[in-house]
Amino acid sequence: MSGSLLGPLLFFILFNVVRLATRYYGVAYGYRKGVDIVQDMGGGFLQKLTEGASILGLFVMGALVNKWTHVNIPLVVSTITGQDGQTRVTTVQTILDQLMPGLVPLLLTFACMWLLRKKVNALWIIVGFFVIGIVGYAIGLLGL
Repeated sequence: MSGSLLGPLLFFILFNVVRLATRYYGVAYGYRKGVDIVQDMGGGFLQKLTEGASILGLFVMGALVNKWTHVNIPLVVSTITGQDGQTRVTTVQTILDQLMPGLVPLLLTFACMWLLRKKVNALWIIVGFFVIGIVGYAIGLLGL
């Protein structure tokens, strides 16, 4: 064996100094931060954080309802032939879209929320929406 004995000793001493310092100061830092979190929870911070997360979740769900839900009501209200010979058809859906785009999906979402608050089983709500969709399409009330 050749080399200096000072290398392994220096490594051992420096490694353990860094390890023990990190261990001691890490525990002390964690304890201080834990005490701060407990004090913040007592001050209402956690309630505010939970309320903010709930509002954000509702905002995202509202955007998803508008994006993923499509309901078409193709009932014809009027048919007008213009002077140029083109026929213009006005449907219930075009009128509703002019009033507020996405109104029917919004109303369906509110109906679903109302039924859930009335303690109606979610499975029955889903089956009911399927039946309404199939029957509505069969009689021409709903379209693709």
